[in-house]
Amino acid sequence: MAAVTAARTTGTAREKVLTTGAALPWIEDPSQIKPKDARALSRQFFDRLAMLDEGTHDHQYVRDTLIEMNLSLVRYAASRFRGREDSLEDIVQVGTIGLIKAIDRFELSREVEFTTFAVPYIVGEIKRFFRDTSWAVHVPRRLQEARVELAKATDELQSRLGRMPTTRELSELMSLSEEEVIEARKAANGYHTSSLDAALTFDGGEDGDTVLGDRIGELDPSMELVEDFHALAPLIARLDERERRIIHLRFVEELTQSQIAAQLGVSQMHVSRLISRIIKRLRTGLLEPGVA
Repeated sequence: MAAVTAARTTGTAREKVLTTGAALPWIEDPSQIKPKDARALSRQFFDRLAMLDEGTHDHQYVRDTLIEMNLSLVRYAASRFRGREDSLEDIVQVGTIGLIKAIDRFELSREVEFTTFAVPYIVGEIKRFFRDTSWAVHVPRRLQEARVELAKATDELQSRLGRMPTTRELSELMSLSEEEVIEARKAANGYHTSSLDAALTFDGGEDGDTVLGDRIGELDPSMELVEDFHALAPLIARLDERERRIIHLRFVEELTQSQIAAQLGVSQMHVSRLISRIIKRLRTGLLEPGVA
């Protein structure tokens, strides 16, 4: 073992003497241990770790050495996600958390190689990191998970049917309601976003002067209605109770003049004159500066 033999002095291997049990091999730089050597050494260190009390200096030394010796597992798992936007260094840091969890939970009595036990912990921690931080817009975790299942179900049905599956077909395969499938589809839109200042590329591959923000959105005519409602509020407040009731019946409940007349006990013609008079007052109030 290169890192161990490199620590030999005067023909005798140095050893780390702990307060409990036999001495362990002295490792100058645990991070430089080759994976095949780390596998054998790890068993010795796990055996000793089980004998030590947590919180002691010896326990910390053995645990830290195990972490450094097995960092190659993290680098191996992280390399599978090299194509992601996140830096490889960040992915390795997250994967190291998974390695530490695996070390703290591993027992030699399981009769399984530590590498086999640790890799799922490392990969799981990395995937959890992507799930929790890679969304451009935060959505509930259940919808994040539903998005993944939706993608799998869509691919499966598309290959099976030769066409895009319907919402009903997806809901049957995923054992979800159609409303939940639709909700998952909407949530998937929050995974990636585009800047409104992003330049658009036109036919020919050349970037133009137009940005995305110039191509989306439009004037909302409803905004004028909001302003009108805001201006009307004080004018309607000045009407008497009967006039406000007529306005409510006609424009909120959308009753006909005949129906309003029946409720008020007057003729339809009288209701028509009342509505015309009220509307004229409101219009005048809107047009005259300072009245509203």
